Amino acid sequence: MFRKKICAVLTAAVLLISAIPAGSCAAASQGTMRDISTTELVHDMGIGINLGNTMEACGDWINGSSISDYEKAWGSPLVSKEMIEGMAKEGFGVLRIPVAWSNMMQQDGTYTINPELDQRVHEIVDWTIGSGMYAIINIHWDNGWVNKFPENKDESMKRFKRMWTQIADSFKDYGDFLMFECQNEELGWETIWNPWGGTQGKAESYALCNEINQAFVDVIRASGGNNPKRHLLISGYNTGIDRTCDAYFKMPDDPANRMAISVHYYSPAGFAILEEDADWGKATPTWGSDQDYASLRSEMDMMKTAFADKGIPVIIGEYGCPTKNKEPESVRRFLTAVCQEAYSRGLCPVLWSTPGGHYDREAFQLTDRELQKNFYAIGGKEFSPSDEPSQPEKQPVRGDLNDDGAVSIADAVMLTKYLLTTETAISASADLDGNGRINAADLSQLKMLILK
Repeated sequence: MFRKKICAVLTAAVLLISAIPAGSCAAASQGTMRDISTTELVHDMGIGINLGNTMEACGDWINGSSISDYEKAWGSPLVSKEMIEGMAKEGFGVLRIPVAWSNMMQQDGTYTINPELDQRVHEIVDWTIGSGMYAIINIHWDNGWVNKFPENKDESMKRFKRMWTQIADSFKDYGDFLMFECQNEELGWETIWNPWGGTQGKAESYALCNEINQAFVDVIRASGGNNPKRHLLISGYNTGIDRTCDAYFKMPDDPANRMAISVHYYSPAGFAILEEDADWGKATPTWGSDQDYASLRSEMDMMKTAFADKGIPVIIGEYGCPTKNKEPESVRRFLTAVCQEAYSRGLCPVLWSTPGGHYDREAFQLTDRELQKNFYAIGGKEFSPSDEPSQPEKQPVRGDLNDDGAVSIADAVMLTKYLLTTETAISASADLDGNGRINAADLSQLKMLILK
């Protein structure tokens, strides 16, 4: 009877210990929701960078048997903690993590997100927050299914809500260092309204964009955990500055009043998008004329006037340019200028960075060191991980209860004493048979080890 009582107590203790999540310090810091406005939060982000062409990599040509296959499909090495911490050490305060949640999705009409993908995004978000950066996750292009809204609205809306319901539930306990972004650039449909062909269909296309943004807010606010107070990032119309500043675009109704607006900046397209001439435009190798600066300032002023000055903070979720066929000095000049003009107006600029681009994912630093100095001078933040650097865990020796590196009679004495009273602490290495319970069977195995 006495031994049964001891075993019951031991079993309860083991179960209690196993229920404590790993990295509990990090989990505690993640769960904090501060009493700050979204404007204050966006200001605290400073300047940011994207983990581009990585977790949003997708395509029917990818014969992936695991999420890692998709992660590497567009040229990225597997994301590591060192890669993420390197971004924080370069002075970035927020990491935008685009995601293609449909990769390896369950094909039964339920739109069930793959648990391996969900776990991997959690890992990257944890590294991001642990490094002291904010994290933004979204539904990205994702093989373009959002483009089907006009032709199949009911099913597309079902899919959209179902996906955000799962994402919201999975990340509900994270604190305000995690922000949800509704979508990427796809909210706006030329099949409804051709921006270069008059105004027919314009009101309808904007109305659908506004409806999807509202559905996003409603789903998040109706979910549990910290989500009723989570800061949300609303997608502008095609994330274009002029189109988002149009009177047809409306911010959603939000009972928490915790929203920012997202737009992108890739202008002029000949420099910021095209590496070579295309049928719709001519590539240009340089940037920096008076007209270039005037256009940049005009668009940043537009966002400030239309949103920031009205209490709606602005995140330039993407800005950037290729380096191929571009003058290096012009690349540095353009990226510096966009960052400076946005940040000086209270907008948060987030650099679009892909494998082989501006951030070296193997050296863990920006390729252009002069650009890094420029960024840091504008709004860079000191690297300040939220937790102390973890030390490598010492692997326990099976049966070494006193942690002296050997299994001896001293360990047997400790285990015998523990089985007679619960007042003595005991090492997890006492569970020699690995069944989660410490009892006489473990003592028997320990004696056999000593006798060998």
